[in-house]
Amino acid sequence: MSTGTKKKKTNLDEDGIRFSNGSVKNAEKLDFTMYKNADESNQRKKSRRILVAEADRLSYVGNNFGAESLKCNSLCKYYVGVLDKQTMQMELHSAQLFNMQPLIPGEATEAAKPQDTTQTYRDKVDSLIEAFGTNKQKRALTSRRLNQVGSDTLHQAVAKAANTVIDQKGLEALQQEVADTESQADLALHLPPFSTDADKPENVYLFADILSPVEFEALNQAGSKMAALTPEELQKMKDEGGRLSVVKHLENMSSVGEDREKTAQCAFYLSLLLQLARQRSITRKFGQEEGCPRIIQSKLLKTFTVETFNNGRVQNMLSASMRAKLAAYCLALLLHMGHMTADLTLLHRDLGITEARMTEVAKSMGLTLAKSGRGKADDAELRDEHKYASLVLPLVKYEQFTERRKRKKMH
Repeated sequence: MSTGTKKKKTNLDEDGIRFSNGSVKNAEKLDFTMYKNADESNQRKKSRRILVAEADRLSYVGNNFGAESLKCNSLCKYYVGVLDKQTMQMELHSAQLFNMQPLIPGEATEAAKPQDTTQTYRDKVDSLIEAFGTNKQKRALTSRRLNQVGSDTLHQAVAKAANTVIDQKGLEALQQEVADTESQADLALHLPPFSTDADKPENVYLFADILSPVEFEALNQAGSKMAALTPEELQKMKDEGGRLSVVKHLENMSSVGEDREKTAQCAFYLSLLLQLARQRSITRKFGQEEGCPRIIQSKLLKTFTVETFNNGRVQNMLSASMRAKLAAYCLALLLHMGHMTADLTLLHRDLGITEARMTEVAKSMGLTLAKSGRGKADDAELRDEHKYASLVLPLVKYEQFTERRKRKKMH
């Protein structure tokens, strides 16, 4: 604030002055001084004014800014009319209202309490509920705080118990147990139902869990057509690719008997699974051209697809997790078709997945892995090296490879 102008006023009502502790009876004994801010370049500060009224025993102070200023100055404009008695004309002058507060010597003005910046929005709302809330809101607030105290006590107890277990077993042992549990939980999502207490290899993954008796019987007619394929038709399937595992079992199946019928029916079902693995979205017409029974079609859609809503209609999609599940069921079916041994190389080519992914599925099923030696075929060409999976009791428990691959540096 800078210089002030001192002047006496006789009509306090015209000057817009109000005293907080009453009215002044003798205005002639008051000396008024107006102070203005010296910073004229600041648009906010140049209009600030402080009015001081001094009496014989007490002084009064009022201003037009800050918490003690009157808010009505910003809502409307005030004018004072000054009447010239000689010309009988009135002049209008802009005015402001000041609320004059008594200034007692030796008493410091109370500074505004700084706002607690550590309070969260929830704490501020709780404070308002405590002060102005209804009885229902106050009861809800009390209940929530009691629950919070109980939750904090529970967290402290759990943390104490966890620290005790860590001290007893060690951190590394616990991390290994968690990794094993998580891996088993992930694998259980796509593995067929299995029994770890089975006494025979064929009882680990039961054939009835892959194809129920009713479903297997429904494949009788389709299996007969599959068994009647000629060598030329089998060669055509081999040339087209995508069903090499099916062709291999059809070429090597028995000539007569129940084994031939079972192999043919399983081969037709395996052919549908391999065809399903090549799809992204599956319609209700899937398998109709091949003569797929309705019960088998419903089983495929229910077991290996997920329903999604797209373009205003429900679609059956084959997700990445469902592809892993499809690979596990194909492998389990091939084990029953091949006396508990399956060719992983042919299967991963038919499914269109990598050999590493196929090996991961086989390991998750506890199978024993082996490779065939390289040799020469009948036409003197070098034969490919194939990887096989066999189900041997007890099941193999593979260690989880937790090391992350190193990222290639960008040059």
